[in-house]
Amino acid sequence: MLLAVLSGFLLAIAVPALHRMTGKYIGWALALLPASLTVYFASLIPAVQTDGSLLIEYAWLPGLDITLNFLVDGLSLVFALLISSIGTFILIYSGSYLAGHKYLARFFVLMLSFMASMFGLVLSDNLVTLFVFWELTSITSYLLIGFNHEDIETRKSALQGLFVTVAGGLALMAGLILLAIMSGSYSLSEILSSNMALHEHAFYTAAVICILAGTFTKSAQVPFHFWLPNAMAAPTPVSAFLHSATMVKAGIYLMARLNPSLGEGELWSQTLVLFGAATMLTGAYLAFSNTGIKKVLAYSTIMALGTLTMLIGVGTELALTAFICFLVAHSLYKGALFMIAGALDHQTGTKDITVMGGLRKAMPVTAVIACLAALSQAGLPPLFGFIAKELLFESLLESPIWSVGLTIAAVLAAMLLVGVAGLVAVKPFFGKSGNTPKTPHEAPFGMLIGPAVLSVTALTFGLVPFLPEAALLQAAVASVNGAAVETNLALWHGVNKPLMLSVISLLLGWGLLASWNRLQSRLHAINTSAARFGPEAGYFKFMEGITIIAAWQTRVLQNGVLGLYLLILVAVTFGLTGYTLLTQHGINLTLDLADSHFYEWGIALLLVAAATFSSTTHSRLGSVASMGVLGFGVALTFILFSAPDLGITQLLVETLTVILLVLVLFKLPEFGNLSSPFERYRDLAVAIFAGMVMTLVILAALDVQYFESISSYYIENSATLAYGRNIVNVILVDFRALDTLGEIFVLSLAALGVLSMIKLKAEDQHKP
Repeated sequence: MLLAVLSGFLLAIAVPALHRMTGKYIGWALALLPASLTVYFASLIPAVQTDGSLLIEYAWLPGLDITLNFLVDGLSLVFALLISSIGTFILIYSGSYLAGHKYLARFFVLMLSFMASMFGLVLSDNLVTLFVFWELTSITSYLLIGFNHEDIETRKSALQGLFVTVAGGLALMAGLILLAIMSGSYSLSEILSSNMALHEHAFYTAAVICILAGTFTKSAQVPFHFWLPNAMAAPTPVSAFLHSATMVKAGIYLMARLNPSLGEGELWSQTLVLFGAATMLTGAYLAFSNTGIKKVLAYSTIMALGTLTMLIGVGTELALTAFICFLVAHSLYKGALFMIAGALDHQTGTKDITVMGGLRKAMPVTAVIACLAALSQAGLPPLFGFIAKELLFESLLESPIWSVGLTIAAVLAAMLLVGVAGLVAVKPFFGKSGNTPKTPHEAPFGMLIGPAVLSVTALTFGLVPFLPEAALLQAAVASVNGAAVETNLALWHGVNKPLMLSVISLLLGWGLLASWNRLQSRLHAINTSAARFGPEAGYFKFMEGITIIAAWQTRVLQNGVLGLYLLILVAVTFGLTGYTLLTQHGINLTLDLADSHFYEWGIALLLVAAATFSSTTHSRLGSVASMGVLGFGVALTFILFSAPDLGITQLLVETLTVILLVLVLFKLPEFGNLSSPFERYRDLAVAIFAGMVMTLVILAALDVQYFESISSYYIENSATLAYGRNIVNVILVDFRALDTLGEIFVLSLAALGVLSMIKLKAEDQHKP
């Protein structure tokens, strides 16, 4: 299992060499990996059917209780099979679609890394490793969306997707930590098997909000849906993989995975239902009102993601059965339709549906495949999409919350989706012929095998629904439900309410399709007006605000004045320290000066006098001399309190420092009034404040001791363990040898830097 998850990363390393060896067949060669993984994951189905789940463990960081554990049950296996099987055809498709591209090897490196990240995400049992793979999908998808990096709009879309999903990822990290605190474990299997009522925990609300923020941004739920259509800037193979089985389904997976543990609370269910329904309607409307074939498919994906989220929120056994069926049906037809969209773009030179038409004659095989996939999307029998839609309507009719409203919303969305299916299949192939930039002809075999297999699979699952049901779907529903569920998938259940609703949606959808040309101008005007106030406009305003704030803080705080930097740093640091000291400890001065001697007071007064003179004199030489007096006074203090080593070191350092400063004085300009009296008094006040706080902190620290002093340990063991009687030296070279080694390394590195600068300066002087 570990090799299966990481194999994509390993193969990605070898891609450049394989590309040179296989040439134009690189896609077929690389597809052998996901094909093999499909066989491997399929071989686990009997064990999952028998045992319910498998937990495969690998130690990673045992000291931190972090392991590479993999949880294989019905849900994770469905996702793994979708990723590997669809990924096989995506890699084959990519080799044909991007044939001859100068960055083809780079593309496959990213695709394999993306695929491996998704495997890790859906199979991880540990919350920490799950989050690591979650973020890897964000990074690799960003690189794939921005693959055509020379285009500024592509880079902008990639950054938008990265900002939105990574921001949600930060919230998800907090939510997963809260979940681990609530359950007492970072293991998903332990959390799911626990009988704890997590919805009664004090952290439940915060955990749900954080987790849903992460899943909603990843799966493009309203109001975060705007980034997904813009991700269509990626090459079509990326879009097909991202929409059918990977990136956007990651959030759906995590919601389904955590549903047994978090679904008992009303906050979870009602939030999912509300946002899911809103996303379903928004995606369906925007899909029908767009003209670019990839944008149409992207918005219809948003509709499907909203539907899946809503079904998890409804949470009944029937709704969760509909969830799994709709998930599989959508993956099959959406992967096929995106690859068909890429074939149309590749062969006609345009993505605009209004320009396409009559392509059935030039592209007959493509037309048949597209019709099969579109029929499944529209929910017509005998495709698997019909079974999923029937289950959707039936589960909403029996929903325990908002049944009537959700059913009406689902019918409206299904009606619009019928129109969308017609736009991507009927209009390009059976509509009025248009003038395309390229003369259309049939796509190559490598671009058709994938959509053909996926479409035929959707047809097979529709005709023989007990085949996927018995194999894995029933186990997947049990994983999402948290208990065994009896399912009954069939193509025909008689004349009932779901069938009647399905017929109504088909008829109304066909009517909308017939009126699409007349409605398009109005829909475009509505979308243009609404876009000025939509969430994407808010995103750009937010980014603009960040830029304004950054410019302001750069102008005010990072203006190049070193003194101001130091002032702010000292004021903030000691301000927070002083506040904490007052609120958490208080000022309890218990000074006992009875044992102090007159010479100690003399040294203290000398230190104060030297510091004051150094700060106020206009003589640089006098300032340096007074600083030397200050250093020598500190050295004398060390000697008085039995630290001769430190005293000698201090004397050497101060002597060298004074000599260097005196030598530098001759290179400095004359004194000048570079600051106003206000600035000087301000600096004086901050300096006095910092000194007072530091003094109080030191005095307070004398009264605080959380652990027994380690001094006695050093005294007892310096001679016996380290064979040295000079305790300070023993500490430096034995007990804290790594600290000393680090300091030596830092000093050596600094010396090398100085040497490099000196040599560079010398070389510049010798140049003519």
